[in-house]
Amino acid sequence: MKSSLSTKRSPASCPAVALGFTLIELLTVIVIIAILAALLLPVLAKARERGQGVFCLNNTRQLLLSWQLYADDYLGLLPYNLVMTENGARTNLNWVNNVMSWDLSPDNTNVATITEASLGRYAAGVSTIYRCPSDHALSAMQSAAGWNQRIRSYSMNAMVGDAGAASATGVNVNNPGYKQFFKVEQIPHPSDIFVFLDEHPDSIDDGYFLNRESSAANNGYGSAQGDEWIRLPASYHNLATAFSFGDGHSSLHRWLNPTTIRPPVAYAANLPIQIPATPASESADFDWIMEHMSVEN
Repeated sequence: MKSSLSTKRSPASCPAVALGFTLIELLTVIVIIAILAALLLPVLAKARERGQGVFCLNNTRQLLLSWQLYADDYLGLLPYNLVMTENGARTNLNWVNNVMSWDLSPDNTNVATITEASLGRYAAGVSTIYRCPSDHALSAMQSAAGWNQRIRSYSMNAMVGDAGAASATGVNVNNPGYKQFFKVEQIPHPSDIFVFLDEHPDSIDDGYFLNRESSAANNGYGSAQGDEWIRLPASYHNLATAFSFGDGHSSLHRWLNPTTIRPPVAYAANLPIQIPATPASESADFDWIMEHMSVEN
């Protein structure tokens, strides 16, 4: 009887099996991943910023709703919008009762300065709608103290609301060339007049957003040499600012001029900012603000 031959192969006769990537293959994969990341990260960052822009728009819309509810309760009278200073008098009659700064003042973190002010109860005591989600600006002092954020990013158009002593005569002494709106029905085209906006973190202090043309009477604001930014809008959202308007709608407005855009960090605004007289396009952003702030007297 013939013995059967074994079909089992010896290890030496088995073909070699690849157990991993070669160094060149690994480097190729890493390079491909790096290229994809370089292409995708800016897109993802822009998408994230668009999302935060929508969130910011909703905040300005909620503030506008609170503003409208206040006016309904007071027979059309608009909330107080007073000039305040860091060491000056304060009142909860104002729409907000704080002055933002780069020091360790409690005004930067005390939500009671918002919730107990005049619009607070109309916003159901929700303080988060007063801060843009893209606003993370802090000074070195505030970061060293362990702060994460300040509590307010939004201001109100200085020409909207009772400005107290500044508008006691019916005309705002800080901007006499334009009409001051004390009641809702005084705003001729509510869809064109902004009420709230997110302000540059180095410009924002009180809630009173003021700019004016050089042709206006000079009472400590403006410049005889030409137009200039006194307060600066923020440009968090892909170089755009969130605005809410008197008719209730909110929208983003994108800026065109380099003079308008400053990094959202402490001491970056360097105000006042002189606007070049020529070419005329250099004043496009400033002109837009003025046209949507009020109407001329």
